[in-house]
Amino acid sequence: MRQLRSLVALAVLCAVAWGTPVPARAAAAPLAALERNLSAMSSRAPGDVGVMVEDVATGFSTGVNRGANMPAASTIKIPVMVEVFRQMARGTFDLNRMLTLQASDRDWGWGDLADAPSGSRYPVSKLLTLMITESDNTATNMLIRLVGRAHINMTMRSLGLRQTVVGDYIRSDGDIRSLRSSPQDMTTLLLDMVHESLVNAWSSREMIQILAGQHHNGLLPEPLPPGMTIAHKTGTLHDTLNDVGIVYLGNAPYIISVMTTHLPSLDAGRRFIRGVSRLAYDALARFSAWRVATQPIVPVAEAAAAPPVAPDVLMWESAGASDATAAPPDAQPQLPRPTPQP
Repeated sequence: MRQLRSLVALAVLCAVAWGTPVPARAAAAPLAALERNLSAMSSRAPGDVGVMVEDVATGFSTGVNRGANMPAASTIKIPVMVEVFRQMARGTFDLNRMLTLQASDRDWGWGDLADAPSGSRYPVSKLLTLMITESDNTATNMLIRLVGRAHINMTMRSLGLRQTVVGDYIRSDGDIRSLRSSPQDMTTLLLDMVHESLVNAWSSREMIQILAGQHHNGLLPEPLPPGMTIAHKTGTLHDTLNDVGIVYLGNAPYIISVMTTHLPSLDAGRRFIRGVSRLAYDALARFSAWRVATQPIVPVAEAAAAPPVAPDVLMWESAGASDATAAPPDAQPQLPRPTPQP
């Protein structure tokens, strides 16, 4: 069971835990409305799609085909990063460890490192940044070689992820189906990062910092207000287009994972992902604004006795529900500053 990390969420949802179903009377709630909208959009979507959206403060989630096993493309680089940080936490190596580029590491699908001379050396810190922010395939292969595919897959299983598998190195001309995941698996990883429980608190903060430096911002971030902090990772290969990330909506972050495959064109996938991103933002903005405006801060002792009423149910049943469309706070949280390496 997941622990609620927010005092506000604890005050309102004291009995709600990870995986607890939303009560039946929440049918008119904004996340239920979002699910209907996502279902309608997905029924018209090109190819096969999977979506999951989760509000971090309350743990409420919705989606379509959230557990579907789908090609991960470059979103698989998040599990690779997780394993790198896990092994660093165990003391196997550190960010300054130098790796030597080998011919077998090269992949020209994306990234400039493939053009570097054999024997070039790079620290783990540089390779992590290139792998995530530039989606450099060669940097990724160097890190996979360092930590081992078997270890990545074992760690994902230990975290309860059943669909996430690194079946090969990153090969743009290879079998795209060898890199697998699901919206739910990706959401789980990102949620653990936000809660600073993925590997450890320092590692979680560092991984978010790297994801927030993403240079490929034409999918989830594109339809959202400028200046928002979005820590995310895209993935594209052949007929697959994905984007998964943490959206910092004021002080109420949410997780969104959108995966598409068997697309007739990548443009069709882009339109779908952008449309889902805007739907989620609008729904979570209304939800967040209502909670901030109406929910008091209740001491923990009092919260323990509070009835477990879902805030989105209260939102639509309260007299002030008409104010739910208030604009979300403009202020964006500052990402944690890097701390000295342990």
